[in-house]
Amino acid sequence: MKCIQLIHRRHHRPIRTALAVLTLAAIPAGAVSVPAHAASTASTAAAATCAARWGSLPEASTYQGYGLLTNVRTGRHACYDRIVFDVQGKPSWFRVHYVKNIYTIGEGKLIPLRGGAKLEIILSVTPYDTDDGYITYDPPNHNELTNVRGYRTFRQVVDAGSFEGETVIGVGVRARLPFRVFTLTGAGNTSRIVVDVAHRW
Repeated sequence: MKCIQLIHRRHHRPIRTALAVLTLAAIPAGAVSVPAHAASTASTAAAATCAARWGSLPEASTYQGYGLLTNVRTGRHACYDRIVFDVQGKPSWFRVHYVKNIYTIGEGKLIPLRGGAKLEIILSVTPYDTDDGYITYDPPNHNELTNVRGYRTFRQVVDAGSFEGETVIGVGVRARLPFRVFTLTGAGNTSRIVVDVAHRW
């Protein structure tokens, strides 16, 4: 068995009274007055659009192949936060589930993680080529893979290590929120594994 732990290197006609004129003068140029009921309706519609139809139970795929991890990136969307794993190779096997704690793979060392809940992402990829011995992904900080400051859901993204063809990523989230996982085929021999975690139920 080989264990490699990389170095730790988000209208009507207006009545123009004096009071009305003063009120209009106080409104900045270009401002639009929106009736309270219209604003409420828009807010309700936006909330309905973001209502997640996902769940929070474990998700896993069937084995599709093995790949090399080349990058980890995150982004903020209207209804969810997203983490993307760029892979050299076919869409790889994954398992994503909520856990009590995140531990380093191989050593079993507890990794402190910000957030009210912890999402463990296991991928059949490695950040190094075992045959040729070169590294394909070497982040400068394994405890902060991306900057998620200001994100609504994500609190922290950490690398828990790689062992026997698998890599574990821990994501600290605000609370146990619904998520979805899917894969995409990219240009050439590349693919992506995408995990979206909703901002609300």
